[in-house]
Formats: sequence, structure tokens, C-alpha cells
Amino acid sequence: MGLSTRIETAIAEAVGVGQGAGRATPPKLASALHYATAPGGARIRPTILMSVAMACGDDRPTVSNAAASALEMIHCASLVHDDLPCFDDADMRRGKASVHRAYSEPLAVLAGDSLIVLAFETLARQSGHAPERVAQLIMNLAQRTGMPGGICAGQGWESEDQVDLKAYHQAKTGALFIAATQMGAIAAGQDAEQWFELGDRIGEAFQVADDLRDALYDEATLGKPAGQDDLHGRPNAVASFGVQGAISRLKDILGGAIASIPSCPGEAQLAEMVRMYAERLTPVVSPSRVPGE
Repeated sequence: MGLSTRIETAIAEAVGVGQGAGRATPPKLASALHYATAPGGARIRPTILMSVAMACGDDRPTVSNAAASALEMIHCASLVHDDLPCFDDADMRRGKASVHRAYSEPLAVLAGDSLIVLAFETLARQSGHAPERVAQLIMNLAQRTGMPGGICAGQGWESEDQVDLKAYHQAKTGALFIAATQMGAIAAGQDAEQWFELGDRIGEAFQVADDLRDALYDEATLGKPAGQDDLHGRPNAVASFGVQGAISRLKDILGGAIASIPSCPGEAQLAEMVRMYAERLTPVVSPSRVPGE
């Protein structure tokens, strides 16, 4: 089974549990759970998690599968909530109507909440196989989801008058990339702490790249509304450094990410994965696409 198929199967099975197959459940909400998670985006976070687990031996594949699907469900839940009228009020996500547009605002709130709960249930179901690892996975994912430094904190920074850009980026985007590298290590029975820097650097790179895409691309290219940072006055790398400065910073961050990979049997493969993402993330910018320059 290829990595992509493995990830999609794990997510589909976890969401199926949440939909309550064979039980009386609200059909619209059950449908919204599937809509919010499939077809997914690039599945970058679970791919990183699985790649780290495999680089470290992946001796408990069912635990790795649960960790990957739980992480992706948290990410999908965050997108559902981000798109709500009280936040970005976005009509599109991944090239289709956002959940609140397709199903209603109340069902979008419930779908996001349900996915968060389901993520932790998915991990808890593995307790019989590796209880110590599962406990660490639950704690790690909880810390990267809530306060004080998880994605909830990242959203919270957008309501502040003064914003610490590094803390904002680490919480808003970096948190789930840190979770990806650390949870991959935990699932394979390895120490999580030494994997913090890799996740942190990858997360920062993805946030800078997202800021660049938001400033440079249109809605058709992104599959979601463009120009949101400027519209909502959010802190971002393009506003802080300019387009070329942000691109330079992105390259520096990715170079540091490769250098930070801990020693492990699959170190070379992980480095190649980061290089591949570096090529995808770094935009080729023509002068006509640089706003204000």
C-alpha cells in the first residue's frame, strides 16, 4: 500500500466511525464530516508524520495511522472554523463551497467540533496497543491544538492590537507541523523533543509561503479567497519583509529545516522530502505579480 493510499484509508476509516455507521445519527452532520475531510488537500501534515514514523522504524503502524488521521482531522476542523463568518467568512475552500456555505453555519460549527473530538477518540482507540505512546500522542496533539501555543492561540493573535509575528506564525501554522514531526516520532517509539525544530521550521516556511500565495495569487489559483491578509489587516510576512524579502526568508528557513533533521535510519529520505516541498513552496515571481513594487 502506498503512503497516500495508507493515509486516505486511515482518514476514511476514522471519519466512518464518527459518522456512526449502523447507528441512528443526524444525516446532514454525518455528511458534513465527510465533506470537510474528503477529498482532502495535499495531506501534507499526515504525510510528514508518516514519513517521520517510517524514518524512525514505524514499528506500530496502526498507531501511526491513528496519529496521522487524528492530525488531519484537527487540521480539517480548523479550516471549517476559519471559514466561518465570524472569522474569514470564506465562500470557498479547496476549490469547492466552504462547509458553512454548503451545509449552514450551525452544521459547520458542529462538524468542526465533531472532528476535533473524533481526532482524540481515534487516538484513544489505540490505547490497548501502545498505551504510553498513545498518552504522549494525545498530550502532544492537545498542546498543539489549544492554548497557550496551539492553533487556537494562533487564531487568538488575530484579535490582538499588538502581534508577535513569530509567536503568531508558530501557533497559527507551525503548531500542527510541530505536531506532525513529533507525533511521527512518538508513534514509532522515539523521543519527541529532538523533532521540534524540524516541525517548527517547516511550519514557519509554510506560513511564509501561504502569505506569499495570498498576496500574489487569485482565488481560482488558490481554490479559496485571495488577499485575505490585506483585507483583514492580519500580520504577515509580505507586509513585514516585502515579496522578495519573504521569498529570501522562505529559502533560509527551508535550508535550516534540512539541517535540523535528527539522525535516524531514514534521514536521507526525509531530507529529500523537505527539498521536494521547498521546490513546490517557493514561488517564481514576475515583476507584474508583485503588488506595490
